[in-house]
Amino acid sequence: MQYHQAESWGYYVPMRTSMLSDPLEKVARLASGSAVVVFSISSCCMCHAVKRLFCGMGVNPTVYELDHDPRGKEIEKALMRLLGNSTSVPVVFIGGKLIGSMDRVMASHISGTLVPLLKEAGALWL
Repeated sequence: MQYHQAESWGYYVPMRTSMLSDPLEKVARLASGSAVVVFSISSCCMCHAVKRLFCGMGVNPTVYELDHDPRGKEIEKALMRLLGNSTSVPVVFIGGKLIGSMDRVMASHISGTLVPLLKEAGALWL
């Protein structure tokens, strides 16, 4: 698999669409592949903000841009089912665990629980 540097944050990883037929299984596999995984849409301002937050903290998330994947809409629907609401992106996983969308990430950051999660997942060293 070929990795591409994605602007100033982490890595954009092209998804191989033929590997799994169930979008939820695919999300679970991709989410467990790196310490921090962000499912994003390239034109989404909240997605941009969450990626900037992580980069500002010294974390390099693996970013899956759903609008660059032929099955991105299916994955987006699976993410909506996981979240239980209509807001599908950004969706953040840390250490393979679903954190949620931007509101959950920011709440964790403000409450001081985000850094320990990142350290536990191996995304932060200090």
